[in-house]
Amino acid sequence: MSVNYAAGLSPYADKGKCGLPEIFDPPEELERKVWELAKLLWQSSNVVFHTGAGISTASGIPDFRGPHGVWTMEEQGLAPKFDTTFESARPTQTHMALVQLERVGLLQFLVSQNVDGLHVRSGFPRDKLAELHGNMFVEECVKCKMQYVRDTVVGSMGLKPTGRLCTVAKARGLRACRGELRDTILDWEDALPERDLTLADDASRSDPPGTCPSPPSAVEAVSSSSTFSPPSTYVLSPPLTFPLPQTSPLPPPDDASLPPQDRQADLRIHGYVDEVMTRLMKYLGLEIPIWDGPHVLEKALTPLPRPPAPKLEPKEESPTQLNGPSPASPKQEPTAESTAQHNGSGPISPKREWLDSPAPCRTPKKMKTEVLPS
Repeated sequence: MSVNYAAGLSPYADKGKCGLPEIFDPPEELERKVWELAKLLWQSSNVVFHTGAGISTASGIPDFRGPHGVWTMEEQGLAPKFDTTFESARPTQTHMALVQLERVGLLQFLVSQNVDGLHVRSGFPRDKLAELHGNMFVEECVKCKMQYVRDTVVGSMGLKPTGRLCTVAKARGLRACRGELRDTILDWEDALPERDLTLADDASRSDPPGTCPSPPSAVEAVSSSSTFSPPSTYVLSPPLTFPLPQTSPLPPPDDASLPPQDRQADLRIHGYVDEVMTRLMKYLGLEIPIWDGPHVLEKALTPLPRPPAPKLEPKEESPTQLNGPSPASPKQEPTAESTAQHNGSGPISPKREWLDSPAPCRTPKKMKTEVLPS
């Protein structure tokens, strides 16, 4: 994910296959799949996204095994390219789309393997986020487990001491905890954080309270890593250790040469994740928020009104409509006005004011945001 991050890890020989070519669906097929994805997401009552390094490459942070990944470049004897720093990296369209999906209640939980901190810095609520490999901006007290979200990277990796102490006051105003603070970044031999792993596992396999249990199915967005499932649980993710369902309402891919995760997916999308998510938001009638700087949201706000169901299936024989606006009625033919808006500037739902009252949800991590002394 980052040159600095990769260099800070212990030596690791089994790096897998690096530099595999990227695969892209034809434009008409991509549009059809994104439309199907919008329907599946809207129909689900419990959506969980699992994200990997692919969603951050557009911000200038390289992945490991991609065509220009850190390990791929090293295998070729080339210096990895890093266009930004963790502090200056900006959340991508995908990061911000996830923020909005959570705000309107279409996304219930987010599991990430990334350490770049972009999910937190995008404003995604921490009580609905599990960061399985840690966060470069977070350090944790070994005694009281308070987490501190910093404006800059904490300066160490591998769950090592950062040189700072916990400042949380004890009960009845006694002296501060003064527990040792350590970074949250895992090295190869480190176990996944128990709390985050438990929340991720529960969210990825469970039906929400008050619904009838039914096995989830999966959808995989290959270029960005993602997985999904109607009608009750929906997962968008890269291949992790979480079990995928054994049954599915949709016919599985019949290509026996596919990897095991692909064979269990109901929908596989090959395309750049920002393009996929931008089209998805268009079909859902949602606007992708503009990032206005890093801020930490500890607890999710009360969800905004859920958007109406996607209306019109795209016409596969009309590629000029691929970037058009979200239409208004089932099976409606594109109008001249919608055709004129094929450049992607079609109507979107108006901005909604963010509510201030928190929603009852999972117990959030104890967190404290502080600026490191210069």
